Amino acid sequence: MVGEANMTSWLFRLFVCILGWKSCHGLGYYDYYVPEGTIKAGLVAEGDTFTLNDKDLTIFSGSLHYFRVHPDYWRDTLRKFRAAGLNAVQTYVPWNLHEPRRGVFDFGELDEDMSAFLDLRSFLQMAQEEDLFVLLRPGPYICAEWEYGGLPSWLLRDENMRMRINYEGFMNPVRDYFNNLLPRIADLQFTRGGPIIAVQIENEYGSFGDGREPDGKAYLEFLKETLTANGFSESLYYTSDPILGNGDRGAVEGALMTANFNESPEENLNKLKRLQPDRPLMAAEYWTGWFDNWLADSHIAKDPKEFGAILEAILQRNSSVNMYMFIGGTSFAFMPGGGFGDSWPFYYSDTTSYDYDAPLSEAGDYTEKYTVAKDVIAKYNPLEGVVDHPEKPPQREKIAYDKVAITEHLDFPTLLAQQTSVEVTEGPCSMEQLPINDNNGQSYGYISYTTHAYLTPTSKLLITNHVRDLAQVLVDGVVMTKPYSTPDDVNGFGFWNGKDQELDIPGSNEVAEVTIMVENLARNNFGLGPDNFSEKKGIWEGSVFIDGIQIDEWVIHSMEMKGKQVINYTGWQPFEGPLETPAMYRGAFEITEEPKDTFLDMSGWNKGVVFINGFNIGKYWKEGPPRTLYIPGALLRIGLNEIIAFEQYTSSREFIFTAVPILG
Repeated sequence: MVGEANMTSWLFRLFVCILGWKSCHGLGYYDYYVPEGTIKAGLVAEGDTFTLNDKDLTIFSGSLHYFRVHPDYWRDTLRKFRAAGLNAVQTYVPWNLHEPRRGVFDFGELDEDMSAFLDLRSFLQMAQEEDLFVLLRPGPYICAEWEYGGLPSWLLRDENMRMRINYEGFMNPVRDYFNNLLPRIADLQFTRGGPIIAVQIENEYGSFGDGREPDGKAYLEFLKETLTANGFSESLYYTSDPILGNGDRGAVEGALMTANFNESPEENLNKLKRLQPDRPLMAAEYWTGWFDNWLADSHIAKDPKEFGAILEAILQRNSSVNMYMFIGGTSFAFMPGGGFGDSWPFYYSDTTSYDYDAPLSEAGDYTEKYTVAKDVIAKYNPLEGVVDHPEKPPQREKIAYDKVAITEHLDFPTLLAQQTSVEVTEGPCSMEQLPINDNNGQSYGYISYTTHAYLTPTSKLLITNHVRDLAQVLVDGVVMTKPYSTPDDVNGFGFWNGKDQELDIPGSNEVAEVTIMVENLARNNFGLGPDNFSEKKGIWEGSVFIDGIQIDEWVIHSMEMKGKQVINYTGWQPFEGPLETPAMYRGAFEITEEPKDTFLDMSGWNKGVVFINGFNIGKYWKEGPPRTLYIPGALLRIGLNEIIAFEQYTSSREFIFTAVPILG
């Protein structure tokens, strides 16, 4: 079949060149599929081959999450996709960023930390300008190793919340969100002259529930109906699932089923064909690599030859493909996701780097896999030689700026005094339940609980059930807990797997100030059932006791650490050496020429988060595997640049740059 397609392609190219209709160079995918701007039909999935505008189409796509790549680099990245021979780009849409508070929508208009990354419409238009079609995955749940799978945390204020199911308390917010999102981009469908050729309904639903059961089916049908009501019936609907395990559990009537996998292509595609014999094959997620979790032994990598062999096996079946990811990018700010597991460390929080060992690196550099993908696509692209490809854009230069000395620090009491605080008298509560942000609660960062209690030399602190997710205890400003050092620690006091754990907090037979600071490591982005989505953070599963007395009166500080807060903190003091408590540290450096991409080597630090000119570039943890944080040059400026780190334990004395990432 492939041989016949290649022969047909060769004859077509010869025919085109002989007649002189078009130069054999310079023809784009839109030129080919929309001759003279005439559109008769969108993407159709019938028989063995997709058609677009009544012409056969093999989809060669790659995933790019616009919210993980600096917008100044979108065009460069899309052009790299196109230079590899791709004809499409696939992207998710993160609900949590686009509706940070209920009824408040952000598509680049607000002044939130990630607002600059959220002009979805511009991204889609840019994809078309770079001769790429779009496979859109609007959610509402996206997984993506993204915080809470893209769900907004304010949903958790509903104590009866049931995610991703036929529950009005969930479907009503989804409806409101889609009714705001979809009309903004409906005119960008292919049938209306735009780039969107297909829209996914939900995401890997078969890994969560069963779309064949009444509740699951009603929910999936609701999503389809909401898409249609907002004008998206002109695009092909599809679902994607790990097909070997899920079968048609995540399917929706009328929507194309596609497969997600990273191995056994024959087995996966054979099963997909059995489930759907009269429709074309597609691997909607061919996993090019994998993501990293904190505390893992090393960065996960996949051999380029193996990657190429599986890609070729997919295309040999006349299957279309989307490579997930073609560029991973970065989970900036507090946006990395997490997940549960049955083995150590039982809760997996993802790293800031989402490099994914993809064909394009986190910083957009070409890898061996890029060349492999380009060569394999050229071999199986029926339009190779008919459609021209742009030259590969040059790589952006990476440099190591000079070391930056820490000049100032902000101690923990001074930091807490500048946070929003709430007094409670009925025990600690989760960050989501705080009456802040127009009653939307706290979404990300840290939360601190402070009380006063009489302590003796043998006093003990007990937190029943679990802490969500990592707690540090201070008594009169002195840290009582230790940082992670051995695998057994995750079962002990203050760690996510430690249940009903006690801590010695010796006092001097007098009233002392006791503070428990809790970090939200990440909300679960992937789950097998509704129970795994009860992801409230802080101290809420149980109670807190000191010497057997339940403590219900607390002052709670919301440590959201939004960029605008951080750059406006006051009370900085001259740095005289690392403190042994949580604290912020500041330094600055001068740039005299056009800023370049760089990496911050945090090997000499312990655990925390870094801000560059007020932008949160992400989390670090000396336990790795990554040791560096990527800094796009677009975040830097000619003149003075400021670095601020919130270190939870003990800092270094300087910030060190490198031109090469250390992924571990």
